[in-house]
Amino acid sequence: MASVFTQIINGNLPGHFVWRDDKAVAIMTIQPIAAGHVLVVPIEEVDHFDDLSEELAAHLMIVSQRIAKALKVAFPAERIGLTIAGLEVPHTHIHLLPINSLGDFNFANASMGEPQALAAAADKIRAALRANNETAVAE
Repeated sequence: MASVFTQIINGNLPGHFVWRDDKAVAIMTIQPIAAGHVLVVPIEEVDHFDDLSEELAAHLMIVSQRIAKALKVAFPAERIGLTIAGLEVPHTHIHLLPINSLGDFNFANASMGEPQALAAAADKIRAALRANNETAVAE
């Protein structure tokens, strides 16, 4: 059965996309730790990140850097945190979120996001991506 991310990518479940290219998407997580919490997900369904091809792993990191630059503008913070936890969905995904301390990166603080807040956050990130002349901004 397709993962929840594959279902979102294929349009079978709703998602707030900020990035889409031929290898990856970036979507707002429905359980953000903080405003601006984004997931970078390969289109190819790969469970463990260490099973990604080197090319795809590099591409995900490049996309993550571009999203991080937009997050810095849209949600100013001291850092943009990045982690690959991979326990909740068997489909590799990178968590990116604005943080001011290591304690801000606590998954115990995740809560269901309101659809309007997720949509507004996605709009801010897409605007920042466009301002950086990115071409893979999701519509």
